[in-house]
Amino acid sequence: MITYSNAEKFLKAIGEETRLKIISCLTYDSFCVCELVELLQMSQPSISQHLKRLRQVEIILEERRGKWVFYSLNKEHELYTLFLHLISMLPPKTENIQSLIVDGKRILCE
Repeated sequence: MITYSNAEKFLKAIGEETRLKIISCLTYDSFCVCELVELLQMSQPSISQHLKRLRQVEIILEERRGKWVFYSLNKEHELYTLFLHLISMLPPKTENIQSLIVDGKRILCE
């Protein structure tokens, strides 16, 4: 069972628009920072700070592939189903992701 303290940390971490958008993108697939920069039209340092906050509460995982780091949702997180449900009630980011694929920017770092 989750504690009030853990729930508070989780809710604070996702209680920001950019982080919700990142989580929404990660429900589709794993992405590297450069792809998230394109998807969200934000600077790399800003995206990295948001990713750091999500990693701190273990909402996302990172996987090193060569010199690149890809981020994905932590499906083992005790509140995984909660954030999937929350994201399902928000506008989908799939249109942005499809644009990234069509523009040939889906994998900028490989």
